Amino acid sequence: QVALVESGGGLVQTGGSLRLSCAASGRTVSRYSMAWFRQVPGKEREFVAAIRWNRGITYNEDSVKGRFTISRDNAKNTVFLQMNSLKPEDTAVYYCAMRDVFLENGHYYTPSDYDYWGQGTQVTVSS
Repeated sequence: QVALVESGGGLVQTGGSLRLSCAASGRTVSRYSMAWFRQVPGKEREFVAAIRWNRGITYNEDSVKGRFTISRDNAKNTVFLQMNSLKPEDTAVYYCAMRDVFLENGHYYTPSDYDYWGQGTQVTVSS
């Protein structure tokens, strides 16, 4: 049984920072591709960042380049998303996801590529 639990969302002013956490159980995050997506009402879920088992990282360069950092703590079996210089357009529900393929290389950007999802955490950036 795989479970992903996000935390760390909240309300922040423009220019502020938040750190999201995704605690996993049932799988070891260091052996799978993990990703963060976000979604606003009426729009498709958008890729934010991903980290592979070998620590290869990709970002949605257009929207978060230089501001967000994805990382992983193997001892805590947790993935993080550090978000700096937040903008009102970053307001969304942020979801953690896991692709259930062991030690896989490759880049995966669409929600259908991922098998397990957390419940989401709301991030609101006020102007």
